[in-house]
Amino acid sequence: MTRLFATPEGLIVEDAGRAFSVPLGLDDVFRSAAPAATVRAALAAGRPAAPPAAPLAPIQSQEVWAAGVTYLRSKSARMAESKEAGGGSFYDRVYEAERPEIFFKATPHRVAGPGGLVRIRADGKWNVPEPELTLAINAAGRIFGFTIGNDMSARDIEGENPLYLPQAKVYDRSAALGPCLVIADQPPGPETAIALSIHRNGAAVFRGETSVGRIKRPLASLADWLFRENTFPAGAYLMTGTGIVPPDDFTLRSGDEIRIRIDPVGELVNRVA
Repeated sequence: MTRLFATPEGLIVEDAGRAFSVPLGLDDVFRSAAPAATVRAALAAGRPAAPPAAPLAPIQSQEVWAAGVTYLRSKSARMAESKEAGGGSFYDRVYEAERPEIFFKATPHRVAGPGGLVRIRADGKWNVPEPELTLAINAAGRIFGFTIGNDMSARDIEGENPLYLPQAKVYDRSAALGPCLVIADQPPGPETAIALSIHRNGAAVFRGETSVGRIKRPLASLADWLFRENTFPAGAYLMTGTGIVPPDDFTLRSGDEIRIRIDPVGELVNRVA
């Protein structure tokens, strides 16, 4: 297994239990037709290094996009929150449709890294994290790895009117990625667990778990739809939806700690600003 960590000094590659600083940038990896081979070649010129204690978000010039309503649990939550606005059936239809819901999420400067601060909107009253397996896709549209993503969401704004989705989803520090990028020939298997815990004042106030196998759509299909009629010269990240939804009476508060675990990526930890 090969893991890439972003640091202020450049990339550190962890492979076979050893870590190396390599003369390579994330854009080089995402632009490569064969990202795994590019990383292996860089290892030959690498210098031994220690795994970083505080890595950055594994992003350079990539856009972050997201797929919605890919889990049954997400469909039910979206239908309930938008029912009064007349949008309840929208989510039922997209869950069953051939075409998925795919939307723009973040540019690099809006993305928090491990240990960084994510934000909740000041004009939102019902804010939640959305833990998501996030695909790394090269410029040619091929999935070559994955990481952990947090798709922060203002549920009350989206529920008020589905047309408000961009405002509910896209704002400063509305996303987090990390702690590393795993290079792999295949995405994680269906049995892979996705776990979320939220801590407030040192105590857990919510825990939830789902698995990759509960995603309704094939992951390769989501990547294919993203790249239809669209180009990404520096590649892209694609969040694949959430199957963990806190109860309706829960909302994030400033100071909350969000922990998302997907092995073999590890654990992504962020605090709410």
